[in-house]
Amino acid sequence: MQRKKICVLGLGYIGLPTAAMFATHGHNVIGVDVRSKVVDALNNAKITIEEPYLDILVQAAVKSENLIGSTEPEEADVFIIAVPTPITNDKRADMRYVVEAAESIVPYVRKGNIVVLESTSPPGTVRDVLCPILERSGLVLGEELYVGHSPERVLPGKILMELVGNNRIVGGINRISAEKIKDIYKTFVNGEIFLTDETTAEMCKVMENTFRDVNIALANELAKICEETGIDVWEVIRLCNKHPRVNIHQPGPGVGGHCLAVDPWFIVEKNPKTAGIIKMARQTNDSMPHFVADAIDGMLGESDYSRKICILGVTYKADVDDTRESPIIDLISVLGNRGYEVAAYDPHATKFSCEARSLEEAASESEMVVLGVNHEAFKKINFTELCRLTKGKVFFDLRNFMDREELERAGFKVKVLGSGKVDVKEAEAEDMAE
Repeated sequence: MQRKKICVLGLGYIGLPTAAMFATHGHNVIGVDVRSKVVDALNNAKITIEEPYLDILVQAAVKSENLIGSTEPEEADVFIIAVPTPITNDKRADMRYVVEAAESIVPYVRKGNIVVLESTSPPGTVRDVLCPILERSGLVLGEELYVGHSPERVLPGKILMELVGNNRIVGGINRISAEKIKDIYKTFVNGEIFLTDETTAEMCKVMENTFRDVNIALANELAKICEETGIDVWEVIRLCNKHPRVNIHQPGPGVGGHCLAVDPWFIVEKNPKTAGIIKMARQTNDSMPHFVADAIDGMLGESDYSRKICILGVTYKADVDDTRESPIIDLISVLGNRGYEVAAYDPHATKFSCEARSLEEAASESEMVVLGVNHEAFKKINFTELCRLTKGKVFFDLRNFMDREELERAGFKVKVLGSGKVDVKEAEAEDMAE
């Protein structure tokens, strides 16, 4: 298609890869962010987030002079809003960044322009929030200014591949808006692009993540039931999933990230009397850090140790640096409030509370090692040495990630979330007998 000038507002985990993708496919792109540190890094062909191959793509885009960073928007053919949409403490959508971004482009939009909201938002946001702001431009929406929603559907760690390969939904305030937005994304999207209205597109995005959140809640509830029953949830799930029409998800310490832990609340906010299952699923998943802390209390009991806990991994998922809505961050807070000394080590993330400079520092003199995130790097740990550093010699695997027999050979008493109990006092007695 003809070369366009595209203004992308928000240079986070979605905005920056999207801006770089458009730029490397021939468009002139202005990447806008209120954080000068992010803009300066971009203009020096560097990135401030961790995502495979993104640094190479950004370098190519900047070197071609098709991508530059700015703290202010400017006139363009297309405006893409990809700013954060967090939730407040009372579980409501915080739309201030969308509002600020929309207001910032009003002076720059011109007849024939396209405005796309990519930020995940409660259904009705384009209609009730974005459009009234854009009407201040004096342009007729749907005739002189084309508006819609096209949500991303990518997985951190595979963003670049999935931006290109995944199917995409485009919702427009009218048919011509949807078609014009589709033409823009056809620049690099190889998957199918399906057209609908803007509110349907918004609902599709939040429901896709809600589907997963509800299924994880079912797995987490099953883990609690198996603990009470005295059986192994992982064996139950493995066998259940042999059924051709069953696919139980995996349990864990909770659900994190900007999508799964947030998007279901957008539906609950708009439909509080109807979204009962969705709300209960969110509450179940949000309860898991407390459930894990209770399990730690139960295992340690009235220990005479210093009550230091070593936590491995704080990001919301494996092999990324993203800590947004991480349940492990919540777990650290819960443990701290209960009087534990917590030391956490993560080879991907930096600048979090209780950060240890090394694995050795985190593990030294700890009563328990808790595997919070299934980073591949953790499989390379020398567990015999790790066990030697600890006092309690208990390993609590929240992801069923480690080889239990290997941990036991190294000297650990092993507990896996959802699969029985470890009696620390009994473990101490056995150690003394040896």
